[in-house]
Amino acid sequence: MTSAPDLRPPSRPIKAAARFAKWQGRLAELAILCGIVLIFSVINPSNFPTVSNFNTILNNAAIPAILGVGASFVVLTGRIDLSIEGVMGAAGMTFVLLSANSRETMDLGWLALPIALALGAALGALTGAIHVVAKVPSFIVSLGMWYIGLGVAAMLFGYEMIPFLSNEAAVAWPTQTPLGVPNSFLVALLVVAAGWAIERYTRLGRFAYAIGNNEGVARLTGIAVGRYVVALFALAGVCSALAGVMGSLALGAGAANVGIGMLFLTLAAIVIGGTPLSGGKGGVLRTLVGVLILSTLYNGLILSGVDPSIQSGVSGLVLVAAVIVAGWPHRNRLKVFK
Repeated sequence: MTSAPDLRPPSRPIKAAARFAKWQGRLAELAILCGIVLIFSVINPSNFPTVSNFNTILNNAAIPAILGVGASFVVLTGRIDLSIEGVMGAAGMTFVLLSANSRETMDLGWLALPIALALGAALGALTGAIHVVAKVPSFIVSLGMWYIGLGVAAMLFGYEMIPFLSNEAAVAWPTQTPLGVPNSFLVALLVVAAGWAIERYTRLGRFAYAIGNNEGVARLTGIAVGRYVVALFALAGVCSALAGVMGSLALGAGAANVGIGMLFLTLAAIVIGGTPLSGGKGGVLRTLVGVLILSTLYNGLILSGVDPSIQSGVSGLVLVAAVIVAGWPHRNRLKVFK
């Protein structure tokens, strides 16, 4: 005769073990960050562990952190957004040409920012809509949108002189530190906080996890997968546009290639932070840690006088190692990007 199932709640040791497993990855990433800081502080004690250098690290981390918020939501669904650099270029150039600039094209004041963000949202939504309606893999659609964005930026740039921003106070604002850290990083923290709130308290965030975990089950439960995927791509477009604006302020001018190199850095930070490319796990806070790991690593290598080619090799090794570590437990369900 079979015995009745044990319906008692899990014991405290089991609960504690579950909580430890949940936090183990996050603590490991923070430990890696602290370890990198400690190593470079020992190697270069006169230049690395200074307030000025830490502010430099945070300022360099701001734009990838903003990009990482939007890109993380897309990756959570098991998809990928490669349009980052193109959207940055188009939105950044739009912002500069609608602000006070050396060409005297137009000065809409504060309206330049929402218009640039709206352009990013439109490009992101278009990427998502083509992917959902035409059933084209997201990496192909977003790769095409990358070049469309660059084309828009090049058309806006035209054949005239470089449009420099005329407002010197606005150009200097991102690197100023009235609260002890660069304003650019404060903006990034606000974006990360907003992303975390969306992730935790809204349907958009919860459904992103559900879609990434099992899209078929998500559809069976009544989730309008296509609609939410388009919304998440639009959100990623807004983040890319804001990053383009911040990059243009840092340059003090409009440039179609304002986002050059940001795609690799952003996707690497997402994976290193613990969000697998298969989706369903991770989030924006972990991406922020990934960004800080890479920014600190780059900064430390530069201050240590490491050759740029070796820096690239180290970055590649870190990324490959992170992909293996993050993807190994989920290797049985990894598949080509949707």
